[in-house]
Amino acid sequence: MDGVGEAGQRPHEGAAGARGPQEGFAGDVTGRPIWRLLLRGLGVYLPGWRTPETVLRVPGGATGFGPPAFLDGDAGFGLQLPDRRKGLEPDREIYVRGRENPSFGIVVAGPAEAIGSRVVDAPVLMRFARRLTFEELFDTGDADSVPYAVRGARAVENVVFLDRAAGVGLCAEVEPVTRALHCPLYVRIGGPAERTVRAYAMNTVPAADTPHDMDPAYGVDAQAVRSHS
Repeated sequence: MDGVGEAGQRPHEGAAGARGPQEGFAGDVTGRPIWRLLLRGLGVYLPGWRTPETVLRVPGGATGFGPPAFLDGDAGFGLQLPDRRKGLEPDREIYVRGRENPSFGIVVAGPAEAIGSRVVDAPVLMRFARRLTFEELFDTGDADSVPYAVRGARAVENVVFLDRAAGVGLCAEVEPVTRALHCPLYVRIGGPAERTVRAYAMNTVPAADTPHDMDPAYGVDAQAVRSHS
């Protein structure tokens, strides 16, 4: 587990390809489905907040990156929480992209303590998201909904969790080639007076995958299949 950067330091400016350090790095992040899902989630749950136009790179100590977030090698970002609580019901909205082999994404908004773990990393966040997805798609009065709910839960590949009260967010994804889980994005949410959102990404991010079945990655045409609030 890597130490976090101190506030006030500049973003890291190491080499990141032929497009230039920051431009190439940002493009590899903002071209990913998880980025589009983050923007969708911010529009739903933080209307009026200024959405990030780009990402800041860490390690390198970009301003605002620090506790409760940490870096855990290739697994990406995680959150160290002071507490966990049962019985909390965060809001959520589920999206599906693709036609031949659809994948699901879910945006969850509420207290991070609802995840149920004091250390939240990619596997913990993904398990929580898949459980919520199953619960949303399962109809207790319809036994035929079970296979659909199971398939939907297994097909969750992108998760955005936003905790407006704590001012933090965490994004998890399934890497399309290796199928490994990691959290490539950490989010800082400003208060009502500031209304800004800053996104931070790891210094080394895999290249963005090609569009899933040539569809927009949770863009304007992505279908919201179920929401709970």
